[in-house]
Amino acid sequence: MHLAIGLSILIQIACAVHCVRGGRNQLWLMVIIFLSIPGCLAYALFEILPDYAGRREVRAVRAAAARALDPQRELRAAREAVDTADTAANRVALGDALAGLDRWLEAVEQYRAARLKAPAGDRATQIKLAAALLESGAAREVLAILDSLPDTLSQAENDRAAMLRARALEASGESTRALALYSELGARMAGGEALCREAALLLAEGRRNEALAPLAEVERRLKRMDRFERARNADMYDWAARNLVELRARQVGALPVIPRN
Repeated sequence: MHLAIGLSILIQIACAVHCVRGGRNQLWLMVIIFLSIPGCLAYALFEILPDYAGRREVRAVRAAAARALDPQRELRAAREAVDTADTAANRVALGDALAGLDRWLEAVEQYRAARLKAPAGDRATQIKLAAALLESGAAREVLAILDSLPDTLSQAENDRAAMLRARALEASGESTRALALYSELGARMAGGEALCREAALLLAEGRRNEALAPLAEVERRLKRMDRFERARNADMYDWAARNLVELRARQVGALPVIPRN
């Protein structure tokens, strides 16, 4: 009994020393002290193990835990950076921090300020501004920004802009153009976002039979998708699976019953 208590205290001390010397978030000290061994295990999982593992899954879990413990940390750091040097890069970082908290109108302000400070034709900043405007409900302005973007040879960048365009078209009520673009992107892009958005728009318009094909393709791709990608978009893929099951059930229920002789 005494040995177990002593070992627990030693582990707590070791974790606390590691936290202080490593400049970690001081909230971890409270977790370590008040939760004892469970707190130390959490600290080891999110702060110690990632130092020895470079896998993106570990980095993502660590970032999520850090945001959960201190959601305002990135925002504070970004504001301090702008106060120190009001540059385009620091304004973009502040916009990113605000966007991460779903504070889209404030993010728009920062991206606008960054665009004024950045070289003419800064595509990356304009894309972020367009994304923030879309989330804040200014779909028409999004389309105007996308029309003014400088050319790029990167297909990934072009696809990212095209996804924003399709979403802005949908938000503007131009569903026919949006569906055509979602279909094109769904055939070309990995993952299932474009296909899910296409299916959702078709369902919203009552075109259930047409929504079956993109949802079935999402199901097929999921079988080859890595766990990290599935987990990162779990809500979207769960939605796709539920709707596919429902649509297939409706389809079976609509089949005519053939009488037996």
